[in-house]
Amino acid sequence: MQFYRSHVLVCGGTPCVLEGCKAVRDALIGELKRVGLDEEIRVVETGCLGPCDLGPVIVVYPEGTLYEKVQVRDVPQIVEEHLLKGRIVRRLTGEGRLAGIVSYKEPTYLETQERIVLRNCGIIDPSSIEEYIARDGYKALVKCLTEMEPCDVVEVVKQSGLVGRGGAAFPTGLKWSFTANADADEKFIICNADEGEPGTFKDRLILEGDPHSILEAMAIAGYAVGAKRGFVYIRGEYVLSIEQIGKGIEQAKALGLLGEDILGSGFSFDVEIRKGAGAYVCGEETALIESMEGGRGEPRVKPPYPGTHGFLGKPTVVNNVETLANIPPIILNGPVWYRGFGTSKCPGTKVFTMTGDINNKGLIEVPMGITLRKIIYEIGGGIPEGRGFKMAQTGGTSGGCLPREMLDVPMDYFTLPEMGSALGSGALLIMDDSHCIVDIAESFMRFFARESCGKCVPCREGTARLHDIVKNIAHGNGTEKDLEVLKDLSHAMEKTSLCGLGQSAPIPIMTMLKYFGDEFEAHIKDKLCPTGTCRL
Repeated sequence: MQFYRSHVLVCGGTPCVLEGCKAVRDALIGELKRVGLDEEIRVVETGCLGPCDLGPVIVVYPEGTLYEKVQVRDVPQIVEEHLLKGRIVRRLTGEGRLAGIVSYKEPTYLETQERIVLRNCGIIDPSSIEEYIARDGYKALVKCLTEMEPCDVVEVVKQSGLVGRGGAAFPTGLKWSFTANADADEKFIICNADEGEPGTFKDRLILEGDPHSILEAMAIAGYAVGAKRGFVYIRGEYVLSIEQIGKGIEQAKALGLLGEDILGSGFSFDVEIRKGAGAYVCGEETALIESMEGGRGEPRVKPPYPGTHGFLGKPTVVNNVETLANIPPIILNGPVWYRGFGTSKCPGTKVFTMTGDINNKGLIEVPMGITLRKIIYEIGGGIPEGRGFKMAQTGGTSGGCLPREMLDVPMDYFTLPEMGSALGSGALLIMDDSHCIVDIAESFMRFFARESCGKCVPCREGTARLHDIVKNIAHGNGTEKDLEVLKDLSHAMEKTSLCGLGQSAPIPIMTMLKYFGDEFEAHIKDKLCPTGTCRL
């Protein structure tokens, strides 16, 4: 076995790939060889490290020094100064700008994180099953197969209080029990990795950074409910995620952790990848199943639900990537341990993708119930250029838009709906006071009008009408009556649309009218855009 005195972890998440991390990785390997350190120092391309706007990012262990925005031209200095002479290259650590980040283990702006889902991301080589196993990987699956009955596994997940992290927040253990209790000759597990919500990229980075955690969780789910086949339904654009999960399947099969008679237990489970075409509506589980069966991605009328009548009409469990990533730690550590995080009604953690007008953009994992203020000002580093906070949209484009008055509201799946918003998939869009609410609303409604599958009238006609009305207001052609129509139409869509797309599309409009109604009125009455964004 080869031993190294140092490891250099190069962030290989998609944001860093786009910034040129692979060229930095290759330069590091070449430079280490040039100075004769290639036998002492190992370069590892790992998963997302979190601070996505600082890429390319590398971390040097055992010191834990984080270097940001590393370019190929910086590599010789890092090798010569740090890796050869032991002197940190301070100019690349971001000291001063981000409160003196030097150690990635406890950087100031990430110290409130609790990494359960992201426990391996940025730590291991995601293409190595050996490194996953070294971090207790597949130990939970072994525990299930050797110490637990299928019903025991379902009960543990129930007791943990885990709810779906894709947005619906349905109790995961209860969902599993429906399929486990269904009588059928064949059952299926589907990992929903479609992730069509704008501003959301957490599932992609989990798959890129820790693919085996998803495969292990799917096998555990299969054992718990009696399924022998699993599918990862993933956006075709997620090239790196598809590559990593594909490698993971091959490696797990080679070691007997997937396939026939896993570890001699008599339980067989296999996984295959199904690529989606990028339709937003296919994030809804029945539309996803329609797509998998070769049909047009449109939601089905429910009931019956997929738990009893899903893929090919058979009982099917559909879980989001983040939901599944929680399963192995819950099995290993128990439901009491898991309930030690988050709130009593909503245990565990939540992964957020922070975007917009915030200093520290990227991927974070924090306890359920954390306040918006803490996320924005302690973890996110506040608003750039000293501008004022205007609003935060939680849960992606279909989430509510919360004003400054809501900064101290706990962020969980049960509190936010009381405020008219939703936690959703975990996208968190921050906007400063330079933005016009009406302009933002027009952008959101344009998206929904384009993405509606058109199957049901309330969504097909409603999204288009919402967009037309808001567009008229933005252009100075709105009337007082338009505001009443927006409210009435939003309520009608929320009550009568077939699936979550039409039901949630009005949420941003409803919260904008509630908290920022004065800006709509300014466009209508005074023909004035308070921020000067709209050309009236």
